[in-house]
Amino acid sequence: MTLSRFMRPAVVFAVVALTSAPLHAVRAQRLSLGDAARLAAKQNGAVDVARARVSQASARVTQRRGALLPDLAAGVQQAERTLNSATFGFSFNNPATGRPLLRPDGELLGPIPTLDLRYRVQAPLLDLGKYQGWRAAQAIAGAASLDVEAQAEAAAAQAAATYVRAARADAQLAARRADSALAADLVRIARDQLSAGVGIALDVTRAESQLANVRAQIIGARNERDRTLLELKRVTGMPPSAPIELADSLAALPRESTPPSESAALDAALDAALDARPDVRALRAQESAQQLAAKAIRWERTPQLSALAEHGVIGRNYERLLPTYTWGVQLSLGIFDGFRRESRLEEQLAVARETDARLKELRAQGSLDVRTALLDLASATEQVEAVRERLRLAEQEVSQAQERFRAGVAGNADVIIALLSLNQARTLRNDALATYQGARVALAKAMGTVRRMP
Repeated sequence: MTLSRFMRPAVVFAVVALTSAPLHAVRAQRLSLGDAARLAAKQNGAVDVARARVSQASARVTQRRGALLPDLAAGVQQAERTLNSATFGFSFNNPATGRPLLRPDGELLGPIPTLDLRYRVQAPLLDLGKYQGWRAAQAIAGAASLDVEAQAEAAAAQAAATYVRAARADAQLAARRADSALAADLVRIARDQLSAGVGIALDVTRAESQLANVRAQIIGARNERDRTLLELKRVTGMPPSAPIELADSLAALPRESTPPSESAALDAALDAALDARPDVRALRAQESAQQLAAKAIRWERTPQLSALAEHGVIGRNYERLLPTYTWGVQLSLGIFDGFRRESRLEEQLAVARETDARLKELRAQGSLDVRTALLDLASATEQVEAVRERLRLAEQEVSQAQERFRAGVAGNADVIIALLSLNQARTLRNDALATYQGARVALAKAMGTVRRMP
């Protein structure tokens, strides 16, 4: 009892420590823009759906190949049957008397027990239609694999664009917090001057109003940051509760060199876009597969040669089973099937023409995407430089207004106006940087290189 009384406080302390402290610290995953793009390319839901289609296409390849392999079947049949002798179409006569052995109007025979054990092998020797169908299924499976790459690139582009939005929201939150620090400092100065008898209450009210306004902006910016992080988790296939951290700030994201604007460089960029884009390669593969499928339908008109072999034993019981067999070679040729084959061929050719039209449209859209992204990138580069100058001037304006206010030669109205101008300049700076990074992502998407971004 004494030992238990002394140990009770230690036990209580241990329980409290275990329940109040986490068992293990959850470490946030740091993601760069390129990491987010590559992660989405691996585990985005659309990519998983495309992989499932590849599995379906591979199963169809196995089915088409199975049509070219022999079929082997075995069976055991034990039955009884009765017959009407009139259904034979002939009668047996007694050699001695010349009279029919069976009644001419029919006679019931049986029941006759039979036991039949046999196996059957049937193999296609020559069937060009099924062979071409197998090749078409292989091409469709290859096109499905390329579609996985196209879906992965699209998911990577979506994740990269979402990352830029999240970085902008994070930069906006940081800017509003910096504004809050300036506004709080302004409130402190106004209160100090009022206490010293050199300020007025109106200055304090103006400063507190500005601080309250900035705090409201912080709430909105924080909500926007949290929402974009949730969306980033969704597009990258991460659980909503998984903690993540942006490894790159908006200002620290890479900057490209001067984008190509000359005709030769632009043409080279367009050629690279059309050659490297996974969706273009996927559509090319689909068109080739559809043409092979149409070819397979045409080859169905050719003769088919097959072999059949059947062997087994049959009898009335297990005591006397006699072997029987059947074998043969069959040549068949479809002559008329109600124009079903022609309709299937016409449908497949129409599908191929649709894919060709989609490919032409995608090429034209790819050319437009590259040219638009290059224009946006060049414009965003100029905007970033212009906004940086405006931000520098806005910071200088705030500093000068604060000095005048501290010296007591002016009220804080000028400081508040300068703070509003700085607030706007920081927002424009973030917008310009986000536009620039968005143009980088758009250019990489147009050229099919999002997953190679750093």
